[in-house]
Amino acid sequence: MNRPLNILFLMADQLGPHFLSAYGHKVVKTPRLDDIAADSTIFDAHYSNSPLCVPARAGLMTGQLPSAVNVFDSGCDYEHSIPTFAHYLRANGYVTVQSGKAHYVGADQLHGLERRLTTDICPADNCWFGMWDDPDRALDWFHNLNNVVEAGIAERSIQQDFDHDAAHAAVRWIYDYARGQDTRPFMLKVSFTHPHDPYVTPPTYWERYRHDDIDMPITPFIAPDERDNHGRWLYSHYDRGECEITDEA
Repeated sequence: MNRPLNILFLMADQLGPHFLSAYGHKVVKTPRLDDIAADSTIFDAHYSNSPLCVPARAGLMTGQLPSAVNVFDSGCDYEHSIPTFAHYLRANGYVTVQSGKAHYVGADQLHGLERRLTTDICPADNCWFGMWDDPDRALDWFHNLNNVVEAGIAERSIQQDFDHDAAHAAVRWIYDYARGQDTRPFMLKVSFTHPHDPYVTPPTYWERYRHDDIDMPITPFIAPDERDNHGRWLYSHYDRGECEITDEA
């Protein structure tokens, strides 16, 4: 009987396919991903089940709609009794390991994983909830347009260091696994926080592009009164009086 294949699951945060040269982008350089795509099956009608982090990850892990597991925003967790694909893989003889970002909220920080190699970059407590007595107030750390206006060069950042550690821990685990005695196949999920904001990058990447060559977003502007309730709330906090929303910024 053939041994089951090992699974290496690489995940990036907020990376849209239309920003990859493998999908036809004329400016962005993604040679490593292009190499993988050239020898792989690629999807042209695949989309995230939620624009919010925790609901999207819950849907990915459980294979269900976020609404089916009662995860509607990034302040929600889902019951530890709900099986994930990690549970099913473990039940079928796999060792299940994760390195990097998971963004689990609540006490269960495994959800079927046998081991996590790093801490998380996102807090697991209830800091994601708004103020009950002032629901329209944005929390102090809430990201707004300043994250775009202040984007630029950073030799080091918490996010860059986190992704470096996630990659290093994953590579080290693979070597340890190869030297070890565990004969089970593995599923190793390596989850990076980039290109999620804050939008900073080392000079070596920043200098590869000319600003004038970068195309503007093609998503049309939606007037606030035409948005859903959550969209209107987000729009009202985009600048918070800290920066002006213009065509240039």
